[in-house]
Amino acid sequence: MDLATLLGLIGGFGIMGAAIVLGPSAGMFVNPASLLIVGGGTIAAVLMKFTLSQFLGAVSIAIKAFLHKSESPDALIEKVSELAAKARKEGLLSLDGEKVDNEFLQKGIGMLVDGYAPEVVREVMRKDINQTVERHNIGQKIFKAIATDAPAMGMIGTLIGLVQMLSNMSDPQSIGPAMAVALLTTLYGAMIANMVAMPIADKLAVRSQEERMLKSLVLDGLGALQAGHNPRVIQQILVSYLPRSKRPAED
Repeated sequence: MDLATLLGLIGGFGIMGAAIVLGPSAGMFVNPASLLIVGGGTIAAVLMKFTLSQFLGAVSIAIKAFLHKSESPDALIEKVSELAAKARKEGLLSLDGEKVDNEFLQKGIGMLVDGYAPEVVREVMRKDINQTVERHNIGQKIFKAIATDAPAMGMIGTLIGLVQMLSNMSDPQSIGPAMAVALLTTLYGAMIANMVAMPIADKLAVRSQEERMLKSLVLDGLGALQAGHNPRVIQQILVSYLPRSKRPAED
């Protein structure tokens, strides 16, 4: 689980919740009409921009932002180097049945064992990378759309509340509920946009960049492995993906 995402979400809502509870009445911040306008209106607006499958897929992608644990590039480099050493001694066929935790690397090893040409392996694996990035981009766009539409729906709710208030100025008892709808919709829209949607979109961008880097590392490692390079040479090629501070001293 990504601890930073979880701490940020809990911390943000915890601070808002504490500020509400410490006020005169926490109940005044709950308004079904406001929730309906902002929540339902935002979902409806976003569904008009994307397909239902894309919208539902974005939900599963968002869950990954919370549960995803980044794989260490050091571990990948070490594993590719081990596979290269074995292949250099016993041949590529010796990698048949080799268990690898990384699915992308496992797929590539299978193609090498099956004897695919280097250009075919690179093309297939490159398409896999591009499709993954595209899925992440769709998820980012959906949550950015939520961040845009939620405040807009909050503004619409504010206008509805003001119309209701101004149309019943003769009844003092109706002014309070109407103002609650007017103000709370703006609050709900701002919270959804700035405390949920945009942070998730930004986190997905980070995850996408990480996954693209790791898959590119694997792709370069597979190419070098298939070319029969020395494991030491392969390791030197792949450490370029590491931050300079984490590279071996001899690099």
